[in-house]
Amino acid sequence: MPIEQSNCIRRFVRTCTDGWEQGWHERNGGNLTYRMTQEDFDVCEPYFNLKGEGHEWVDLGIKASSLGGQFFITTGSGKYMRKVSIDLTDSIGIVELSEDGSAYRKVWGLSNGGRPTSELPTHIMNHAVRAKATDGENRIIYHAHCPNVIALSTIVEPDARTWSRILWKSMTECIIVFPDGVGVVPWMVPGGAAIAEATSKLMEDYAACVWTQHGLFVSGSSFDDAFGLMHTIEKSAQLYLMAKAANGGAEPTYLISDDQLKAVCDDFNVEPNRAFLD
Repeated sequence: MPIEQSNCIRRFVRTCTDGWEQGWHERNGGNLTYRMTQEDFDVCEPYFNLKGEGHEWVDLGIKASSLGGQFFITTGSGKYMRKVSIDLTDSIGIVELSEDGSAYRKVWGLSNGGRPTSELPTHIMNHAVRAKATDGENRIIYHAHCPNVIALSTIVEPDARTWSRILWKSMTECIIVFPDGVGVVPWMVPGGAAIAEATSKLMEDYAACVWTQHGLFVSGSSFDDAFGLMHTIEKSAQLYLMAKAANGGAEPTYLISDDQLKAVCDDFNVEPNRAFLD
């Protein structure tokens, strides 16, 4: 089958398109990476190109030895999510990590001299963390500029317990979707080693992290899992902001209680982060 029709590429493209249609990716904002399975590799490998300019090894600036030799689908640096579905090989590509996890090389896509997202070191670092935390189950890292999360970060302190409680208490099923809560990274310059390291420490415990005044950074075992997590958090942030505005700027009167959150967890056999409950 053509590589464009492979399951992993089609799902990758769908996620990019869904995020664009949600309004999460203005201009070239946001990025997505996927750690490929052996089945994905077997389908896509016949289309790989390792020769010529643009396919040499590039230093990552980090070492993710646990992921050495693995392959990742990635959005491109400076590329637009809205164009992924109509200009595929220019917008996304596949890269291979070196055996020691310290470098990458382009093996498909990112034509016209394209490079993987500038956040690739951050993604790879967090792929390694989430793979370890989930026994290899998590394969997606997704970053988007979710407007309601960003708006909420301008009025709520950058504290994981505070954020998790607001999100849980604003929509009933949130505690089922992310029972560990969310991590929160205070404002930092994007794209550098500092924010990558701060995020990776939190991702040991959380599948999602808020980047204050910037957006969301989530992981998942599938594209649906990662997108659904981000969608749920963004929607809950929106509901809280709407309720607060409708209440004249005061805290909403009838948020879900801690006892009600515990009842949901008991009924759905979910173990929440008890440190975030009273």
